[in-house]
Amino acid sequence: MKLPFKEHALRRALNGELHARTFEPTQAPARVSHLAFLCGERGSGINTRHLHRLLEHFGAPIPEQVGQYHVANLGDIRLHWERHTEFVTYTFTHCGPFTHPFDHPVIERLPSNWLENSPGELIAAVTLAMDSADMPERSLDEISGLFGGNILIGSEVVGGKGRAWSDLRIHSDGFARILLRNDNLTDAQAGRLIKRILEVNAYRAMSLMGLPMARKASRSLGTADRRLAELAARMTEQNSHNSGETQGELLADLTHLASQIEAVAAQTTYRFEASRAYYRVVQQRLQQLRQQRIEGLQTFTEFLEARLAPAVATCESVGDRQRGLAERAARLTALLRARVEVSLQAQNRNLLESMDRRASLQLRLQDTVEGLSVIAISYYGVGLVGYALKGLESQGVPISPALGMGLATPLVVFSAWMFLQRVKRRILGDEKSEH
Repeated sequence: MKLPFKEHALRRALNGELHARTFEPTQAPARVSHLAFLCGERGSGINTRHLHRLLEHFGAPIPEQVGQYHVANLGDIRLHWERHTEFVTYTFTHCGPFTHPFDHPVIERLPSNWLENSPGELIAAVTLAMDSADMPERSLDEISGLFGGNILIGSEVVGGKGRAWSDLRIHSDGFARILLRNDNLTDAQAGRLIKRILEVNAYRAMSLMGLPMARKASRSLGTADRRLAELAARMTEQNSHNSGETQGELLADLTHLASQIEAVAAQTTYRFEASRAYYRVVQQRLQQLRQQRIEGLQTFTEFLEARLAPAVATCESVGDRQRGLAERAARLTALLRARVEVSLQAQNRNLLESMDRRASLQLRLQDTVEGLSVIAISYYGVGLVGYALKGLESQGVPISPALGMGLATPLVVFSAWMFLQRVKRRILGDEKSEH
């Protein structure tokens, strides 16, 4: 029956997420080869094609579309392929009796050219073996010999229904080794146990990816911290003394340092956040193992917490230090910018005052020039009147040029002054109309 409702476009995809991290029921005895390749967030296409090549080699059906995981039978080998955010895992499981748990691992039955051309970089490789309850129990010395005499880590798991041992070291064949014993586990419980303990190994490697970056960043941040303190001291010295250094030079140095701090943060923030997230997954998987102590051995939780917790704490500390330095640099930059702005305002105020003084002087000078202009114009005007009167006198008109010039002088002066005032008003009126 088809539902009479309109489905949300993501309904089935979201439901599929509940089953995206499935486990494979496993019947002991069994051996597993597990590989995890770091491929970044954009390696989906090349990893899918690599998976297709493996399926083609064994004649297995090739899916039209590969999601987050894929399960297939490669003859008597069961493949579980899973895509994570940054890495891809291949888990190859073969159920059946074996003589030595770690000799001739399952991965040897895969084509060598396919293994050699695997995309990405190997971040985790594990050979795992699970003994069944009817197999003879191995003594602690025998188990230690399987791990090259290294210090063992081990615990009872799944509430005592199984046991797990490892040294969490990379052996000469390039693989880590994990030995499990199924004392009273169902096939489903055995499959979940294998998946969780393999995830612990992969995620603990990913959680440590940020540690080398944190150590490198810590050295850079130490240098930046000292330079920031020096810049703060230079700012104080500049504020209290007449330093020859300009605020512009100090601001340029501070801005350059702030950009360097931001560059380090941009390179490391994602990695530190990822380390924190992977560490939380490791803690969750360890809790799901439901461990109980085997006398004389460290549990997986005790061993990993002692190593991972300080590493993740280092990443968090460096991340906090980055943020603190960036905030300090931002505060100093804001303070210095404020000082520069205040200084610029003072300079602008002084400039305006200087311009006011110049304008006042120019006005006074203009008034002086205006007075002189009236005198000059009046002088030439009276002279013209004198020439006119002398011409009339030469024609026999009874008139005194000197007396006429004297009487005309006030009228000429007044007329010149009025003419200049009118010109001045017209110029000022034109300027006001333009504005």
